[in-house]
Amino acid sequence: MSERDAYVAKLKARLDEWNADMTRLEAKAREAQADARLEYEKALKEMAAQRERAQAQLKEMQSAGEAAWNDMRKGAETALGEMSKAWENATRHFNK
Repeated sequence: MSERDAYVAKLKARLDEWNADMTRLEAKAREAQADARLEYEKALKEMAAQRERAQAQLKEMQSAGEAAWNDMRKGAETALGEMSKAWENATRHFNK
């Protein structure tokens, strides 16, 4: 497996984890009281936007040529790290 394929697989796995997290939080939101539900819905909206950015980046990386892939990887690592931190903060807040 090439380094590019491994990275794409890693990103796909992370997206699968985020989808599972969102499903759990959506279930909690449905059961929450009105004020807590608003917090869940706000966090879920932000998480969905992050997930969509990651999915768009994944598509871009999959279709990029080899030279572009090498340039994109550096930016992708930074962006993925930032998205991961934001995601973890949001899920930690609701798993209290």
